[in-house]
Amino acid sequence: MGRTNPTYRDFLGRFEDRCQPFRRALRRDSKPAFDEIFEQANQHADAAGYLNSTDPEFAVLLSVLVAQQRELQTLREEVRD
Repeated sequence: MGRTNPTYRDFLGRFEDRCQPFRRALRRDSKPAFDEIFEQANQHADAAGYLNSTDPEFAVLLSVLVAQQRELQTLREEVRD
């Protein structure tokens, strides 16, 4: 991604725009969780950009999974302590 391909951040913005009808259909209490998913994907944009994938949606999912796993590990440590 970059010179010949759109950047990952560009893709992520367009992907989030494409998902807005889904967000609008969510219940009010689920919308913050939806927004947090894209925040998590943005937090890992540097790593996802290095992937230079032909399927950038895979990078979005991988970014969210990494963020979810980190949060799960943090919660497990808190429970253990």
